[in-house]
Amino acid sequence: YLIARDEIGVIPLYQGWDKNGRYYVASELKALEGECQTIEEFPNGSYLYSGGESLPLASTADAVSATPSNGGHPRNAPAVPTRWYKRAWETYDAVKNSPKATDDKGEIINPAVIEKVRNGLETAVKAQLMSDVPYGVLLSGGLDSSIIAAVTQKYSKKRVETNSKEAAWWPQLHSFAVGLEGSPDLIAAKKAADYIGTVHHEVHFTIQEALDALPDVIYHIETYDITTVRASTPMYLLARVIKSMGIKMVLSGEGSDELFGGYLYFHKAPNAQEFHEELVRKMSKLHLYDCLRANKSLMAWGVEGRVPFLDKDFIDIAMGLNPTDKMNIKLPDGKQRIEKWILRKAFEDLLPADICWRQKEQFSDGVGYSWIDTLKKITEEKVSDAEFARRENRFPVNPPKTKEEYYYREIYSRLFPSDSAAKCVPHEAGVACSTAKALEWDAAWKNMDEPSGRAISGVHDKAY
Repeated sequence: YLIARDEIGVIPLYQGWDKNGRYYVASELKALEGECQTIEEFPNGSYLYSGGESLPLASTADAVSATPSNGGHPRNAPAVPTRWYKRAWETYDAVKNSPKATDDKGEIINPAVIEKVRNGLETAVKAQLMSDVPYGVLLSGGLDSSIIAAVTQKYSKKRVETNSKEAAWWPQLHSFAVGLEGSPDLIAAKKAADYIGTVHHEVHFTIQEALDALPDVIYHIETYDITTVRASTPMYLLARVIKSMGIKMVLSGEGSDELFGGYLYFHKAPNAQEFHEELVRKMSKLHLYDCLRANKSLMAWGVEGRVPFLDKDFIDIAMGLNPTDKMNIKLPDGKQRIEKWILRKAFEDLLPADICWRQKEQFSDGVGYSWIDTLKKITEEKVSDAEFARRENRFPVNPPKTKEEYYYREIYSRLFPSDSAAKCVPHEAGVACSTAKALEWDAAWKNMDEPSGRAISGVHDKAY
């Protein structure tokens, strides 16, 4: 047999061991819970091969120990998954001398770098359009989904399978947006769709509808991470509508913020090395957050999600860029350059200006600020102070840091009661989706743990 996982972990994969040391592998945690004593993520960009000799992809030096990190003792499992994906961009030294698109004042001096980004992403999108089923695009009105929608529309009239020699089977591209009535994303998505020319569908949800869906959402996404639950719930409700319309595959914009430093906390990165090293940390954890959300929220309803930004070749292009071209450098007028500037510049001709240069809005914020605000309020009321004070006794593995997390954890523990399942969920402090390490960038973040982009005061237009 051959067991392998993609380079970043777009598709979930778990491994486990039962009490007799027998080895299991599954694409869902729930398939192993109750059967295995130890469960963990199968490492990204790695494979296990039963043929005895290693495949000619990797060397012994690339082997990753398969012994479970959370206490199991495999007996019958193959000894070592082997890495097949070489991350040439993993260190700052590997990218610090890459050609720069701009000088220290932000003036373009090498347009070929920007063109490389443009061509690389268009190639990735075209590769994802191979399909024998009706497909659409998720369009939040943010930069990333708008670029994917625009490029998809550009190539949707002809079949990529025949090198554009035949008309597409479904030449009219449909786009989908979800949000509370009047939310920022719905307004921006409508504007982007009108400009791009998609057949656009708005899906409205109510806060009560979303609250009622939380147990089902957590069952399908298999996590209690706050930001993932917040963002997965609207996407889960959206996927139900998409499937009912006969659309079986959608393209989405996940991965761009990790590749280009799009989260608002990157404005505080002290230098290019810190900026790039945080990107590497984010890419290493992407399978625990956005990839998990995009895959499981959609597949709960049988909708396949494809993510062109996380195409292997485009990852290598984007992560190989000189980090200074991604940074929010100070311009001659005293203002900071907007996040993901180089990506915006590469596609500005395909989007309306106010969409192309719209400030980053995290999905869970963009569907309507009252969604997160209500979640905080409801969970504050549902979890008593006495319950929260006993959280370390109730949940000795990864004790909840907030009442909101406690509420999600209660649901999760009823579905996945083992300690091993609890350890499969990330549990580190952060601000606006940062890693814990990036909290060192600003003294004001020292005691913060809030994934919303509105936590970045002085950067987000609607900061707390």
